[in-house]
Amino acid sequence: MTVGQEVSVRPLRRRPLWVCVGVGAAGAVLAAGRLVYSGVFVDWWVGGGLLAALVGVAFLHGVTLEVGADAYGVRYGSLLRRRRSMPWDDIADLRVHIQYGRHGEEYFRVGVLLRDGRTRRLPLPVSGSRDDRPDFDATLDALRALHRRHGSPESDHLAVISRRTAGRGAAVPLVLCLLLLAGAALAAWFVPVAGATKEAWDSAVPCAAGTPSAERGACLTTRPAVIARTEVGKAKQPSRLYFADGRPVDRVTVSREGARGFRSGDRVELTLWRGQVRVVATEDHVWQEHFTSAGSVAVLAAALVLAAGYPGARVLTHRRGRRLPDDEVLPSALPFAGVLVVTALWLLPFCYVHPLGPPASPGPLAWAAAGPLVTLGLLVLAWRATRIRTPQVAATAATATGAVPREADGEDVFLAARFLESTDYNPNHFGTHVVLGDGPPAVVPHPGPGRFAAKPVPAHRLTVQGVRRPRGGDGDGVPRGWHVAELDDAGEPVRLAAAPADLARILHALGAAGAATDGAPARA
Repeated sequence: MTVGQEVSVRPLRRRPLWVCVGVGAAGAVLAAGRLVYSGVFVDWWVGGGLLAALVGVAFLHGVTLEVGADAYGVRYGSLLRRRRSMPWDDIADLRVHIQYGRHGEEYFRVGVLLRDGRTRRLPLPVSGSRDDRPDFDATLDALRALHRRHGSPESDHLAVISRRTAGRGAAVPLVLCLLLLAGAALAAWFVPVAGATKEAWDSAVPCAAGTPSAERGACLTTRPAVIARTEVGKAKQPSRLYFADGRPVDRVTVSREGARGFRSGDRVELTLWRGQVRVVATEDHVWQEHFTSAGSVAVLAAALVLAAGYPGARVLTHRRGRRLPDDEVLPSALPFAGVLVVTALWLLPFCYVHPLGPPASPGPLAWAAAGPLVTLGLLVLAWRATRIRTPQVAATAATATGAVPREADGEDVFLAARFLESTDYNPNHFGTHVVLGDGPPAVVPHPGPGRFAAKPVPAHRLTVQGVRRPRGGDGDGVPRGWHVAELDDAGEPVRLAAAPADLARILHALGAAGAATDGAPARA
């Protein structure tokens, strides 16, 4: 990276990328030489060479990728992709996007918010480890400095967009919800079909002697046969029985346990129904095809609907927070997940017992009426639990009604709270609780009892600047329902996160301790 009037960013550790490009070039030469020498298009050497060449092209794009910025704006591109540019006048703000890998890794990328509302993510810089963060932060600071110098940012605040924030988008849970609902609709359509097939099989009787051939599909026909060989599948592979001379059929697919009960040369009796073998029987072993009941299919349909409920709840939560800033953390959808679990306890058994609807008897009707009422009541509670609570309302209610409790003399109270910066009273972010009561407020790494390893908080140095909801830059360690107090610690910004009621209690105690120290009015 070069800093000054211009910023230029290229991939780190480019030497391994060039090695992969060289391997791809060697693969292309190998494939071309093999084609010219042998004239064979389908060959292991040709296929391997072409595959290496494709991989080399991908790495060539990565190694020649470049992002630059100057007085005009931001530009990016590579040798294989045309360069794009965005002038500073079209850029409303720069932000950080956190992407997550398969194993929970966090990758930081720079996003550009345009004035028309669209967002583009720059391919560089990228930070995937602590070693990359200094270069990433330096590049981001240089880009923001150029934006302030040559553009007009909408805010001085750096927004961090993570999977918990309002600006993340809800396209993935919406698509997942629609797919699950489509699967549930298909399963629901199959419920009466499965029920009719199961009922027909249970009521089927052996064919009479004079039954015409065209009508024998609805009754049971028996045929003798001899097993030629058995094939027991491994893992999820099918198991099959093969019959001598291919009579009456060549083979039939059975379960693994069913195939193990037969041996080559066994004389068996086959039961045919609707043109297919449904039963294979000897004197010692019987295999019978399993027919899925309507209740099982109805349970599957209901389970898919319930499974679609959670991504649907995430979409609903995102919709409720559409007016929040993009980097503000949304409430959790877990209360709706609890509603779905409770609903499954009464809905799935009901669907299994009454797949086509409740009968007219009082018991099933009461079951069908009480279950939705319980679910509706829980939905109301979940809706209230996931509402967006502004810190201003919470703080005003606590102070105006005198709801801030006071600690009893000689009794310590441990409140879950975290200072998000490393300070002299919170070295290396060791604190998990704040203790109030007999003694000054202090940070401790445990929930008590006792003030072991306590670090007193210098309340006389702290001034409350404001209280807000969590943001993406606060990290995933801050629960969604907590609030964050922004403090000034002798000129240094410090953040304190806790549950709303606990945070008001801690701020009240810090203000009282600061007033007692310097004799000034409480500042919290």
